[in-house]
Amino acid sequence: MMNNLTHLDENGAARMVDVSAKDTTEREASAEAVILLSPEAFDAVASDEAPKGDVLAAARIAGIMAAKKTSDLIPLCHALPLSKAEIAFEPLADKNAIKITATVKTVARTGVEMEALTAASIAALTIYDMTKAIDKGAVIEGVRLLAKSGGKSGAFTAPPLRSARKTPVAPSRGRPSVLMGEVMAPAIAPPDAKRAALRNFMSSRRLKATEWAKDAGVPHSQLFAFLTGRLRALPQDVIVKLARAAKVRPEDMFQ
Repeated sequence: MMNNLTHLDENGAARMVDVSAKDTTEREASAEAVILLSPEAFDAVASDEAPKGDVLAAARIAGIMAAKKTSDLIPLCHALPLSKAEIAFEPLADKNAIKITATVKTVARTGVEMEALTAASIAALTIYDMTKAIDKGAVIEGVRLLAKSGGKSGAFTAPPLRSARKTPVAPSRGRPSVLMGEVMAPAIAPPDAKRAALRNFMSSRRLKATEWAKDAGVPHSQLFAFLTGRLRALPQDVIVKLARAAKVRPEDMFQ
């Protein structure tokens, strides 16, 4: 078995593999990680109201930086000139989770699997750091290589996961939120028509709950409670103030 491990010499000592005889080819790899959050932390990320600021923006930059620093973090990795490092996020509302996908590309003599895995892992850790004031019990799981191409070993595509753990969601509390300009489905039950219409209105106008409420002179917690299903209806005076701040008629917000 030891002879199949190229990072070990004939005496079992660790070594950096000599790749100078390999062909320089285009190589690409993608990896993923999932961070499971509490409903409160998930809402904070989705509504851009986390105490430390824009969680996903920080995680994206951290992931890109990590891809470029992989050889400094993992001792036997080669330093590679990366031509691409991309981080994407997918909200998983039914689990109160964020899935991170990292894609890395290079033209070199060895692959970028570790760069992709490191990028996904550090992006997940950054989300934890940005939300730990709300939830210190967040879980990072499912870190794995999704695919790679190029090089002597050829292409690889990971099989589907056999199982996925779900985070318990508080009963009777939907979790719809506005994230990156898109409206996510609630975790349990669909919202009523007014709630769905208001989220669509906010998404179409790029309105953030905190800023919009501040402009309208209403408590942002009240607006946020309605959007997340904790408040059944907004008071009429709040609706009027929000409409005035958005420069629309009250009924326009619920079409």
